[in-house]
Amino acid sequence: MRITTALLLASTAIISVPAFAQDVAPAADAAADASGAEIIVFGRGETRQVQEITNRDIITLTPGTNALKAIEKLPSVNFQSADPFGNYEWSQRVTIRSFNQNQLGFTFDGIPLGDMSYGNHNGLHITRAISSENIGSVRVSQGAGSLGTQATGNLGGTVETFSADPADYLSGGWLAGQGNLTYGSDETWRAFGRIALGTRDGIRGYVSYGYGSTDKWKGQGTQDQHMGNAKVVIPVGEAKIDGWLSYSDRREQDYQDMSMGMIRRLGWNWDNTYPDYARAIDYADRLNDADRISNSGGSPFPDGLYDYSGAPVAGGQVYPGNVTSADDAYYDAAGLRKDWLGAIGFTTPIGEQANFQIKGYYHNNSGMGLWATPYTPSPNGVAMSIRTTEYDMDRIGVFGSVDYTLGIQQLSVGAWYENNKFNQARRFYAFASRTSPGLSFRDYPTDPFYTQWAFDFTTNTFQYHVQDKIDLGMVTINLGWKGFQVTNKAEAVVQATFPEGKIKAQDWFQPHAGFAVELTPEAEIFGGFTQVTRAFASATTTGPFSTNQAGFDAIKDDLKPETSDTFELGLRYNTSRFNGTLGAYLVNFRNRLLAVQVGSPIQGLASALQNVGGVRAVGIEAAGDLKLGGGFGVYASYSYTDATYRDDVLNSSDGTLVAAIKDKTVVDSPKHMARGEFNYDNGPIFGRIGVNYMSRRFYSYTNDASVPGRVIVDASIGYRLTDKIEVQLNATNLFDKKYVGTIGSGGFGNSGDAQTLLVGAPQQFFATLKAGF
Repeated sequence: MRITTALLLASTAIISVPAFAQDVAPAADAAADASGAEIIVFGRGETRQVQEITNRDIITLTPGTNALKAIEKLPSVNFQSADPFGNYEWSQRVTIRSFNQNQLGFTFDGIPLGDMSYGNHNGLHITRAISSENIGSVRVSQGAGSLGTQATGNLGGTVETFSADPADYLSGGWLAGQGNLTYGSDETWRAFGRIALGTRDGIRGYVSYGYGSTDKWKGQGTQDQHMGNAKVVIPVGEAKIDGWLSYSDRREQDYQDMSMGMIRRLGWNWDNTYPDYARAIDYADRLNDADRISNSGGSPFPDGLYDYSGAPVAGGQVYPGNVTSADDAYYDAAGLRKDWLGAIGFTTPIGEQANFQIKGYYHNNSGMGLWATPYTPSPNGVAMSIRTTEYDMDRIGVFGSVDYTLGIQQLSVGAWYENNKFNQARRFYAFASRTSPGLSFRDYPTDPFYTQWAFDFTTNTFQYHVQDKIDLGMVTINLGWKGFQVTNKAEAVVQATFPEGKIKAQDWFQPHAGFAVELTPEAEIFGGFTQVTRAFASATTTGPFSTNQAGFDAIKDDLKPETSDTFELGLRYNTSRFNGTLGAYLVNFRNRLLAVQVGSPIQGLASALQNVGGVRAVGIEAAGDLKLGGGFGVYASYSYTDATYRDDVLNSSDGTLVAAIKDKTVVDSPKHMARGEFNYDNGPIFGRIGVNYMSRRFYSYTNDASVPGRVIVDASIGYRLTDKIEVQLNATNLFDKKYVGTIGSGGFGNSGDAQTLLVGAPQQFFATLKAGF
């Protein structure tokens, strides 16, 4: 690997020598050449902090990489994952300005994706909605986003992804094709193909299929996905009809959640025991007989208590080697997801001043998370079983708006409605025997021996917005508000301890005001204020339904939803050579709700919902993109975030102190993030080196547990053999840094170390051949 690293660095250095001038067009799925195209657009004319990543930036990543990994270069965006592609959903996290993923809004072509969290109750992950090769752009609003965004949880920002228009692939005629083949570390294979038909101004569309598979980089197991996309655009006079259909089948075996103590005891490469079934049975036996062993000194094992070398375990030690708990290594765990997503939209002008658009969508999801639990034996005597959390979702919705120009005013009125039926269940399935599991964690199990709980949730969402954008020449003023009512209802199929009932979040007036002033043709100042309220979640695993019936009955009429007030002020500067932004913000976050789990996070016991008070976040954001000429470019961003809790956590019943967190830093909120990138594209040769720095992150509310800062370097280099064929080499974590990627995989505790960390992927290399016609 050291030799490969040296070769890649040498190759990247070679591109710094000016190449002969050539007019070679990029491959079929690339955007325009570097001389005129912008990779990052810094929201010129917007009254809030907003940036946009274009397709040209996404396709230089390893094919199949999560598009959210491309936005981590933007200021205040903290993206984490335990795999090199950012696709592994159990580990994938996005935070913006200290707000976690559950407090952000995500959309795809306007279709709401919910909070895109693992086990999402109201949407799906972007990697299951569209292949990265078909993405046209991704827009990030670090504040609360635009008023018309279909989201009821965007306290701290929005991420909007847009599919490419089929016209982007039809510049050369009525038929175009693209095929990519990638191979790399850990037996990574990815194949992608797309056919586009039609004319740029007429009926046009494309259909694509992608399949990617990779072995886990530690332990054993596979993560793979089938993905199909189809899009059509049909002009009807001055109107337009557009349609979207996608299917995804994703199956991923999990990595072991770690703690800092486990990393020190067991090493960075420690993982689940799979496929060593006998060792998993041994751990489960020791767990279930630990009390008897410690009390009597005896052993339930026929040959005594041995470690895996055959040596006797030391006196008083239950587990072999450096293992101290059955939680140190489970047999296996996995996430399985199948999704259908379809939409049809209609856009038309109304006279010369107005425009009307409407889109309807449908989403169906079925999936489950599986875990080999040593805490629940199988009925046949096997010391463990498979515990699942199962999901079935049917969402149907519609959103639209009317935009009207009246002199210097641009008026917009819109609405969104969604009905979401979500079933969630906890079930247990038996292993076949003590010597053979009898099933695979990559397949959906059948015939559970026990259903612990099952619930049907119905969520009805209605949201509207009103906006007036006033153009006064050098000054633009943006005024408006949005409002919503979200009703959540839970009905028990198998109740257990979780509650039934109904709860509602309602806020009909969430105001927005902003301005942009053109100081010179190149510079503008912007600022604004936004207030946002977050709706409640409909799930037993989070939100108000994650407590028991008595707890829910006590809060259902009085629980206040989370709200945030965001103040922004900034400066943008744009010339043909330099594009940049500098901004500052203040966020006051109220009624912060936290579901605190009882017992080990993975045991899935009931949680107690509590209000942990407020948070104040202040920060500075800066980013700039400089074209050096000759195909060279430099990009850099920096953000400083000071986010602190404003209140200690008190027991709501007697006022006693639960956790002294006042003035402590918000978990998973690094104070400093800096990103730097050197890129080159002269037509035939292109390349990039990116550096990503993140300072220390806390994973306990009292700040007594943290992971250190880290610097990660990625690189890519490519060559376009013709205008239709190119090769590309990508490296992630180029210098093989050992670091903690995701924190909070098992939630956050008040104090101390916890099994809630996932180790970041080591050095990885990938090679891709792209061909088009």
